[in-house]
Amino acid sequence: MTTTIRRAADRGHADHGWLDTRHTFSFSDYYDARFMGFRTLRVINEDFVAPKTGFPTHAHRDMEIITYVLEGALQHSDSLGTGSVIRPGEVQRMSAGTGVRHSEANPSADEPVHLLQIWIEPSTKGLAPSYEQKAFADADKRGRLRLVASPDAADGSVTIHQDARVYATLLAPGETVTHTLASGRHAWLHVARGSLTVNGEHLGPGDGAAITGQGTVCLVGDKDAEALLFDLA
Repeated sequence: MTTTIRRAADRGHADHGWLDTRHTFSFSDYYDARFMGFRTLRVINEDFVAPKTGFPTHAHRDMEIITYVLEGALQHSDSLGTGSVIRPGEVQRMSAGTGVRHSEANPSADEPVHLLQIWIEPSTKGLAPSYEQKAFADADKRGRLRLVASPDAADGSVTIHQDARVYATLLAPGETVTHTLASGRHAWLHVARGSLTVNGEHLGPGDGAAITGQGTVCLVGDKDAEALLFDLA
């Protein structure tokens, strides 16, 4: 099993005033041929959106878009007629399919919103656009890997149109969780907050790791950590 580290400080970065954003993979004006994505995982953007600002209406197509809020709240509205506020602990999945337009805004007058936006390439293009949002309690993530997105809605996860499974975990110092990678599978780990070790490698906030080869992925909490683990074909 091989673990390759992607440090937070090496990510793409842009500060637009209202938006401070960091790109794990090539995105928008940031381009690095070495980091175009990992398997079907195309985007992990860490965004800080200032109060009373946001992303104006824009279009997407043929992408599975997952929004994971860490702090604050994000207001969502789209051309499907759906609207919601996404808060910490909630996962939103939007399948852009044949095309969808949406906007995202921070409705707070004084608090920024801190979020991850994740794009996964779908297995099939031209799907009908759809939307889903579910809450996952912290208690279900503490000291374990909680499935939050999957192709078959297993364990109450949101449904994505790709052979990929996304797990969330909260680890206190010394807590350990393991995940077995089956033959032919690959994993990406993103540390959202705190720090941990993965297979003996120390990762801090914003760090990522590509994990390839059959075997066991072992995560050990260092400073109270929140992380996402992607199991990919």
